[in-house]
Amino acid sequence: MKAAVIGLGYVGLPLSLQFARSCVTVLGIDVDPRKVELLNNGQSYIKHIESADIVELLETKKFSASTDFSRIKEVEAVIICVPTPLNKNREPDLSFVLDTGRAIAPHLAKGTLVVLESTTYPGTTDEDLRTVLEEGSGMKAGIDFHLAFSPEREDPANQKSKVKQIPKVVGGYTPACLDLAMALYSKAIDTLVPVSSCRAAEATKLLENIFRSVNIALVNELKLVYAAMGIDIWEVIEAAKTKPFGFMPFYPGPGLGGHCIPIDPFYLTWKAREFGQHTRFIELAGEINTRMPEHVVHRVADALNAQQKPISGSKILILGLAYKPNVDDERESPSYVLMDLLSGRGAEAEYYDPYVPVIKPTREHSQFAGKKSVLWDQAVIEGFDLVLIATNHACIDYQELADWGQCVVDTRNAMAGVKVAPGKVWKA
Repeated sequence: MKAAVIGLGYVGLPLSLQFARSCVTVLGIDVDPRKVELLNNGQSYIKHIESADIVELLETKKFSASTDFSRIKEVEAVIICVPTPLNKNREPDLSFVLDTGRAIAPHLAKGTLVVLESTTYPGTTDEDLRTVLEEGSGMKAGIDFHLAFSPEREDPANQKSKVKQIPKVVGGYTPACLDLAMALYSKAIDTLVPVSSCRAAEATKLLENIFRSVNIALVNELKLVYAAMGIDIWEVIEAAKTKPFGFMPFYPGPGLGGHCIPIDPFYLTWKAREFGQHTRFIELAGEINTRMPEHVVHRVADALNAQQKPISGSKILILGLAYKPNVDDERESPSYVLMDLLSGRGAEAEYYDPYVPVIKPTREHSQFAGKKSVLWDQAVIEGFDLVLIATNHACIDYQELADWGQCVVDTRNAMAGVKVAPGKVWKA
């Protein structure tokens, strides 16, 4: 079998490699010629994916990459893994999905299966994507070609999270579409979870991400409440998670990052309005989580004021640009918001992240493109008035930070258990 995976990012590339390992011949397609060139030369651009794995699959001719959408005519299945961001008005931006649909439609052969994996609102696959595919191909979904939705479940840097072992939810436009999609994924994934429709599969992914967003907002709010009472939220969570039933730990932070949690819930919020429904939990959670960077900056101001220093003119180092520990993924990272807020208040804001040596262009924070990580060096760290821990990478020597830093604001409880002078660490 031969399949195409469109979008070779944090979802599409690991999925491509898993299919290729499972004896499916995979054509990876991406609009970025740099990525395609790197892959065809056996080089990975994602930290947790080894170049050696790509080389091995190139040598077996089970994987290759291209920018040529006309090659869709060579395959029996197409899997779409492209971004689904929000636009400047915080509304769903389906342009990547629909542009991909338009690009592949003229090249679809009869009987081809098209699967969308990008997180989106219910109805995207069987309404929006189906329309552009039918218009561009002159064929009918469910009759001439097949259509399905199967949400991605990637967890970068989680060593226990393997594409092959993560159960895969699959919904088809028709029963025949579901059968074909199940047959495709069964070649590479151990456990499949069929649902009644594309919409049910789309709603499943949204529920997973909304669940996380709401619970993170809860602990972020409790962090503020407990701090006012002189109670450490981190101690409370550690105690609560000893309960063997009815509790799942979530942790506070400086804001939300990644492509999923800050964005996906608002796809449902937007779609719900079409049905006269109001998603109050989702919107409140978004409000609370979005306020966290401002809270952190207030704590930075408090810490500097205790040293008789203003934010304006202070040198502040943000520790960790990636949105979560031990990855190089900085999409939607709250560190960008923190850098923006601190710079706007007159601070000289720099960052250190061994996984993000230079900031790539982003849609939301283009002003930081090209900015480089500082060196991890005693003289460098001592030169900052304050170090703000935004991401707790495991490779950081926090004892060195305790010894070298003048003042530390910790949003991740990274300094717990580290020997540090009294009054040097402020929790946020």
